[in-house]
Amino acid sequence: MAFTAPGGRTATSLSEINVTPLVDVMLVLLIIFMVTAPMLQTGIDVQLPETRNVTDVNPESRIIISISQEGLLYYGSDTILFSEIAGRLQADAESPKDAIFLRADKDVKWNSIVSVIDVIRGAGFDQVKLVTKPFKEPRQ
Repeated sequence: MAFTAPGGRTATSLSEINVTPLVDVMLVLLIIFMVTAPMLQTGIDVQLPETRNVTDVNPESRIIISISQEGLLYYGSDTILFSEIAGRLQADAESPKDAIFLRADKDVKWNSIVSVIDVIRGAGFDQVKLVTKPFKEPRQ
C-alpha cells in the first residue's frame, strides 16, 4: 500500500510487526502462570502420622489414595466414592504388582484405613504402602 507525501513523493507503509506489545503481553502471561501454577499443585490436607523410617515418594508417578480427617476419600486429588476405588485402580494401574500408596490423616479411625486396604487388596493389588512423615525429635 502506498501513500502520497505532501511533497508529491510516494511512501510505502511500515510492514514490520511491532514486537514491543507482544513482549509485554507475553511477560504478563508468564507472571500470571508463575503465580497460579503452585496453587494448582496443592494436594489434600492430611496430617500424616510420624515414623522414624520414611522413604521419599514421587507422587506424580504413583497411585495415591488419601483419607482426610473428615473421612473423605481422594484418588490423587479427585474425590472418590468407596465403591469406585477398585474400578479406578484396575483402570489406571499398569499391573497388579504396582504399589498403591495410602495416605491417611493421623486422626482417622483405624476401621476406615483397614476398609480401604481391604478394597485395594480385593481389587488384586497386594502392595499397599502407608505414607507417613519423618519423626522429629523434640528439642530439649
